[in-house]
Amino acid sequence: MKILVVGGGGREHAIIMKLAESKRTEKLYCTPGNGGISRYAECFDVAATDIDGVVALAKKLAVDMVVVAPDDPLVLGMVDALNAEGFMTFGPDKAAAIIEGSKVFSKDLMKKYGIPTAKYEIFSDSESAIAYLKSENSYPAVIKADGLALGKGVIIAQNEEEAIAAVKSMIDGKQFGESSSTVVIEEFLTGPEVSVLSFTDGNVVVPMISSMDHKRALDGDKGLNTGGMGTIAPNPFYTEAVAKECMENIFLPTIKAMKAEGRTFKGCLYFGLMVTPKGVKVIEYNCRFGDPETQVVLPLLDTDLVDIFEAVYNGKLADIDIKWKNECCSCVVMASGGYPQSYPKGLEMQGMDDNGQVDGVFVYHAGTKYADGKFLTNGGRVLGVTATGETLQAALDKSYAAVKKISFENAHYRTDIGQRALSANK
Repeated sequence: MKILVVGGGGREHAIIMKLAESKRTEKLYCTPGNGGISRYAECFDVAATDIDGVVALAKKLAVDMVVVAPDDPLVLGMVDALNAEGFMTFGPDKAAAIIEGSKVFSKDLMKKYGIPTAKYEIFSDSESAIAYLKSENSYPAVIKADGLALGKGVIIAQNEEEAIAAVKSMIDGKQFGESSSTVVIEEFLTGPEVSVLSFTDGNVVVPMISSMDHKRALDGDKGLNTGGMGTIAPNPFYTEAVAKECMENIFLPTIKAMKAEGRTFKGCLYFGLMVTPKGVKVIEYNCRFGDPETQVVLPLLDTDLVDIFEAVYNGKLADIDIKWKNECCSCVVMASGGYPQSYPKGLEMQGMDDNGQVDGVFVYHAGTKYADGKFLTNGGRVLGVTATGETLQAALDKSYAAVKKISFENAHYRTDIGQRALSANK
């Protein structure tokens, strides 16, 4: 098969490396790709959100399959356009992608179908939102932009002053453009967070290995929210009992709810969960592979990814036995100094071989470009230094050993990825 992957980050690099393992893969293409991806797939300069451009590229290359990885093109309806032209496409259509595209939709879906989530209210004007905050007087409070905001549209306000500032900047100041013209205000839940990606063809849902993201920029879960500074898998808080509860109360009910709404979901559905004292609750849904969760989940997959993608497209996921390696995986994100705010690009990077000069490591590229024989930084999250091991500690030791051998000016990374999981395992 000739396969085109849409996107250009660490998640796409992880998908491409897993597709490259398949005996069925003849040729890999990626648009726009990045420096690391360009060594395994032929890259093109078509933006991930350019629907007409991607359809034209798929036709020109006469590909057999297209994988649409990022949220923006999914929400915009890229899968619909590709399916209409007869391409086997992995990813949900526009009607289903709204589960991530609108927080209001997803919260109302959960309320309607009795899927456990945090208590919430929805507001489109700051005055009524502020009045609600004052009447609840419960902090921390969670304020979310309705639409897509690069994974940064959530503010956890510690007090009334921070909450009011967040509401005003989102609704009145259009901090995230039209995405924040409506906001969801939620109660703050406590407990360990768990990410579960799942394959689904709209009838069957197959959870992948669980993972744990580290969203804050700094050690000790301090600093600003980011797209994710590192991940580990499996997540020790996702026990067999929790998995059973999730399948019965969350995973299957969500798939059935989407089908009942005429929005059958086919692709990768991401469940962002919290294991609270009152049971597991949904924090958020994503309509695609998470980043950087994909970087620790797919290395543990022991089944051909091309076969899985094809089965999802054909509605035959029940026919495949999806297997996983009995190992652990860790990913440490190396970011540009200043991320998630402003940061420079174009800095030369040293120590850049695929395995970070450490056996058992693979370096996924997120924000890089390759020019004149050199790797240069080209984004906020630059690399995902990933390792597998028989234990989580073994995997982390390898990841951090490789991190120390890679350098670029003002490189920034957390030194405590996986520590919470390690303490849970003791």
